[in-house]
Amino acid sequence: MSFLELKDLEVHFPIRGGIFNTIQDWVYAVDGVDMVIEEGKTYGLVGESGSGKTTIGKAIIGLEDATGGQVIYNDLDVTNKARKRGGEYIDYNRDIQMIFQDSTSSLNPKKRIKDIIAEPMRNYFNYTEKEERDEIIRLLEIVGLNEEAIYRYPHEFSGGQRQRIGVARAVASNPKLIIADEPTSALDLSVQAQVLNFMKDIQKEYGLSYLFISHDLSVVKHMADDIAIMHRGRFVERGSKNKIFNDPQHIYTKRLLSAIPKIDPLNREQHKAERRAVEKEYQEQEIHYYDENGRVYDLQLIEEDHWVALNPNDPSTKSLVTDQQEGGN
Repeated sequence: MSFLELKDLEVHFPIRGGIFNTIQDWVYAVDGVDMVIEEGKTYGLVGESGSGKTTIGKAIIGLEDATGGQVIYNDLDVTNKARKRGGEYIDYNRDIQMIFQDSTSSLNPKKRIKDIIAEPMRNYFNYTEKEERDEIIRLLEIVGLNEEAIYRYPHEFSGGQRQRIGVARAVASNPKLIIADEPTSALDLSVQAQVLNFMKDIQKEYGLSYLFISHDLSVVKHMADDIAIMHRGRFVERGSKNKIFNDPQHIYTKRLLSAIPKIDPLNREQHKAERRAVEKEYQEQEIHYYDENGRVYDLQLIEEDHWVALNPNDPSTKSLVTDQQEGGN
């Protein structure tokens, strides 16, 4: 069952200049996207730096204002209303939390770990001092840290441990959805695996949903049920994990997949050749996948649970859309 939905969401930033600091142009960071996140599922959002994926997470949680479209939570329009106090928005503010990429800057260096984790609890629950302490210790144990951590400061922990503390803080308000923005990108591979695995364990225990934002398709493959590929502020392809990995249709998706490192020394040259071929195909076919202004086309349904941004009037891509339309008749 879906409980968070984005409808034609837009986040545009003005570019100002001139003597009177007037708006000269716009940056279309998010340029009309639709998304449905279901309870207990992980939605992977993938794209290169500057694609707009982090801006989507910030617009959902209220750190950026949408300039168009809607954010719907449990049938309540919460567009640009996150962080409002009281009334109907209490559940929304409690139920959606965020884990940030930089665990160092996201944890207040002047506060002990017990106060960092306790902050969301004090906003939404009336725990006694003992209840609060017991809950903090329980959360720390869940993420693999012991009781003595509550008296320490963030700088006393490793990067992986700080990210675990960030997860504990996000879970402290008993949320329904956690937006994880590149939560493992700054970690070593072995530590990445540990963090991802305990995030999956926590998901099962709490029945959480994740919006998992990353530039790394291999990490998203490990976590996600559904995936959207983002480029130039729009989705170029979205669907189930199996459709994205086993039957990619947009040239940009193929490009990202070809960039995934393959640990196979015997076929290293073959993999390089395959990547060069995809890159050449991207350069040759780019004209078919973007309009004259470089804008990504609207998504077209090409098969069940699989949408691709295609020009339906272009002979090179029209057959994909036509086949779906004929199959539905």
